[in-house]
Amino acid sequence: MLGFWPENIHLYRQAFRHRSKSEPVNGNFRNSNERLEYLGDAVLGAVIAHYLFKKFPYRDEGFLTEMRSRLVSRNYLNSLAVKIGVDKLIVADEHSVVSKTMGGDSFEALMGAIYLDKGFDFTFKLILNRIIRFHVDIDEIEQLDLNFKSKIINWAQKQKVNLVFEAQEELKGKSQKMYFVNVLIDGKPYGKGNGLSKKQAEQDAARQTIEMLRINDTFPT
Repeated sequence: MLGFWPENIHLYRQAFRHRSKSEPVNGNFRNSNERLEYLGDAVLGAVIAHYLFKKFPYRDEGFLTEMRSRLVSRNYLNSLAVKIGVDKLIVADEHSVVSKTMGGDSFEALMGAIYLDKGFDFTFKLILNRIIRFHVDIDEIEQLDLNFKSKIINWAQKQKVNLVFEAQEELKGKSQKMYFVNVLIDGKPYGKGNGLSKKQAEQDAARQTIEMLRINDTFPT
């Protein structure tokens, strides 16, 4: 699938084992792919951040953060999982409800397994040369006009729910402020965003809310 032989096959079996098919170990702990997913999320985020930093030397922090968010969003990782074939390897209970995030979750878990099995340098090169190079159209992603705030506002109007963007404290440093915004829907908290501007924080909070509610597929498959 990705052009290499694994050393520790157990890691890869675990990467594709959904919680519904896991077994309890040491009390309430279940031996699923969730720990590897946590690790893979961090590894993937670091590699993507490095890649974007090098590819766009004259773009600011806000642009880089937005592009990274697009590339590591659950919807986009789900589409990558299908392209690469990860979704066909997932082991889940046949009676369990199939989650829309299962593919993206397993993709991250696979990255975590590769990192533990082969090390960071190998994983770094694999993500760049085997995944981004052949399966990611970075120019298409850059051209997407994603106004998350408008999307969530339109959704709220159709659903007839009360949507509020609640501004939180501003941390004032020596040279900049950090803005925090919470999204409330009928008084219930959802996405929490932050950014160097209020607009950026609102977009971040709206994006998280869209992903939490699985309102639509933001990215092409």
